[in-house]
This record gives sequence, structure tokens and C-alpha cells, in this order.
Amino acid sequence: MTDTAPTALNLPMVDPLPEATQKYFDICQDKLGMIPNVLRAYAFDIEKLNVFTAMYNDLMLANSGLTKLEREMIAVVVSSINKCFYCLTAHGAAVRELSGDPKLGEMLVMNWRVADLNHRQRAMLAFAEKMTVESSKIAEYDRESLRDAGFSDRDIWDIANVAGFFNMTNRVASATDMRPNDEYHAQAR
Repeated sequence: MTDTAPTALNLPMVDPLPEATQKYFDICQDKLGMIPNVLRAYAFDIEKLNVFTAMYNDLMLANSGLTKLEREMIAVVVSSINKCFYCLTAHGAAVRELSGDPKLGEMLVMNWRVADLNHRQRAMLAFAEKMTVESSKIAEYDRESLRDAGFSDRDIWDIANVAGFFNMTNRVASATDMRPNDEYHAQAR
């Protein structure tokens, strides 16, 4: 762990961490080479951390008709619209790693429309964008566009939930000046 606080707020991590939390952090350190600052930020309240990680893990890692890359693409596009430095850095790295294409991560950060995407991905990202910018204007034809692109109603649920989750986390990260781990900047380049 770095000595730098993960946010501008003075909310120190619980010390010592409960055994289960420490084990989770050790797994992160082993698999990622770091403990993501978002987890460190939530670790001032273990119940909040557990709720956050349960929701994140369900949306981003559980079985879905969306690939892990597609979910990360949604995270980056939503975060780009919201200008969330933390999520653009962390999830941009994930897109680079999962796609094997460092340019894709950069394109999604700057303007997802310039990326070489298939029809399915374009429909998914257009929906995530509309949800982020003007969710009250989503109508049945928006969902029908997703169905026409091959998404099931369950997939549409997942798209909406991933986009909704990142709209929330982007706002929390921005409001608390959450900083991405330095390690993210060099990953998969």
C-alpha cells in the first residue's frame, strides 16, 4: 500500500482490518500488484466496503451475456462523459489489458465513436451514453435498438446496471478527489 491517502477526505482505514478484509486485500495485492485505491477509500467502514465490493463483483465479474471487456467499455464511456479521472485511469487500463489494444482504451476515453467497434458494441455504448446524459429520455425504441443488436432483456438489465453503477461511483470519486493508483497508468501499454 502507498502512504498517500486515496481521497481528499480524512477517513483512515480500519486498523487492523478484519481477517476477511485483509485476505481480500492480500488477493488484490497478489493478483493486481496493488490494492486499488477505491477499496482503500471504502475501508474506513467495512460494511460499506463489503456492499461496494459485492455490487462491483456482481456487475463486473458475475455471469452475464456481456463480456468482461464490454462491461469495462461501458465503465470507460460513462466515466469519459462524467470526466472521472479515477475510473478513466483504472478502467481504461482494464480495457487495454482485456482487448490487447492500447489504442482502444484511449479512443473510448476520448471519443468512443472513433473506435473500430461492431454494431453490438456501438448500440451498447450509445445506450450507456444516453443513460448517462439524458436517462429520462430513454424510451422503448432505445431498448429495441439493443434487442436488434442481439442483446437479451437480461443483457439490457446488465448494461443499465453497469452504466448506473459507474454514474454513481464517478460522482463519489469526483466529490472525494479519489486518486487512481500510479500502477494503472503504465498497465497494458
